[in-house]
Amino acid sequence: MGRAGRSAHAFAGGALAVVLTGLVALVTHQPWLFPSLGPAVMLQLEKPESPESSPRNTFIGHGVALLAGYLFLVACGLADEPSALQEGVTGLRIVAVAGSLAVTASVLVLLKASHAPAGATTLIVSLGLLRTPTQLLVVAGAVVLVTVVDWLYGRVSGRPMPLWAAPAPSPEGGHRGGPDRRPVG
Repeated sequence: MGRAGRSAHAFAGGALAVVLTGLVALVTHQPWLFPSLGPAVMLQLEKPESPESSPRNTFIGHGVALLAGYLFLVACGLADEPSALQEGVTGLRIVAVAGSLAVTASVLVLLKASHAPAGATTLIVSLGLLRTPTQLLVVAGAVVLVTVVDWLYGRVSGRPMPLWAAPAPSPEGGHRGGPDRRPVG
């Protein structure tokens, strides 16, 4: 699948995942579409075999991000305050954002569950853009939905993601079970 094929694959898969999630948002009147969903979808479509794209890392990453963002929002007394977009950045908001991002990054390293889009999710929460428990459950549901759609799309299109976790690289640079056979370039 050359560059044009990978491009068409990313185009179709991205549109499919976002349209389906958008339809759920339209029907439920809930925030099923939010900024960090885009990078998660792109990562899953562009690098489906990468550990960072795997359902494991996606679910753990966004789950940790939601919890860290909300815990810092509550700890800083900002859970019932207007978002940073409405009231501006304050000292407490900086603490919430820095703390939630630091905890998210640290925990994901400890769990070997790197997923960069989770950094955006924790900021979305700690900035107060999505902050109610219902909104956080919707965010989690949207992450599950796009991951399932991307997983199914990958199976149908011949660029599958792993069912749960990608094989870890071996110390020799390949994947467990054999040498790295990914194409060069």
